[in-house]
Amino acid sequence: MSLAGGVYLLFGGKNALLLQKIATPFAAGALLAASFFDLLPEALGISSAHVVSTWVLVGFLFFFVAERGLRWFHHHHEHEGESKQDQSNRSLIIIGDTIHNFLDGLAIGAAFLVSPATGIVTTLAVATHEIPQEIGDFGLLLKKGMSKKHVFVVNLLSALTTVIGAAIVFGFGENLKLPTDALLAITAGFFIYIAAADIIPSIHNKENARTANIETAILICATIFVAITTMLVHSLIEV
Repeated sequence: MSLAGGVYLLFGGKNALLLQKIATPFAAGALLAASFFDLLPEALGISSAHVVSTWVLVGFLFFFVAERGLRWFHHHHEHEGESKQDQSNRSLIIIGDTIHNFLDGLAIGAAFLVSPATGIVTTLAVATHEIPQEIGDFGLLLKKGMSKKHVFVVNLLSALTTVIGAAIVFGFGENLKLPTDALLAITAGFFIYIAAADIIPSIHNKENARTANIETAILICATIFVAITTMLVHSLIEV
């Protein structure tokens, strides 16, 4: 699902950029709804509000620091030769995306440890975020001189780390007795950070007020839609 947008961009999708513009605010709403209507209530059902809020903050700050580290490394290589810089930038994009995908997998695996419904909601939230991100990554790698075939193969391999991360947590989670409340809260912090720090500011920075208003409406509608979907998924699966 996450590769769908990028593949559409590669193989002739003229409206891929429009899809990205629509999917990005939708992803922010989906991430927020999954956090506040699913992950956090599940975590609060396991542990106290104080413990859960602490782990949410830990997750938020961890991903902030991780992103700052990647951006610093990118800035550190800005003054190298153009071809070498392009190669470095390609590596950063791929490494950052791979780490991100693996963390997505950990989040999905932790959610499925709680219940199938929570796992499905989390997976859908991750997918909605990844679709516009993959369009952006595919586009950047193409601009940096990679061939379409190479871009597809690299992103496919990167996306598979999501499966690996999910399998590790889900397969060994019960045996390792992982703190499910902490994993859910950290995931919520991760989702809130992505929405609040990466996506919502891009809406504020739009020069065209009409475009910003449309994206705001999409975000709000997505939040409501995913919140309702979350309740329906839980009611159907947990009956």
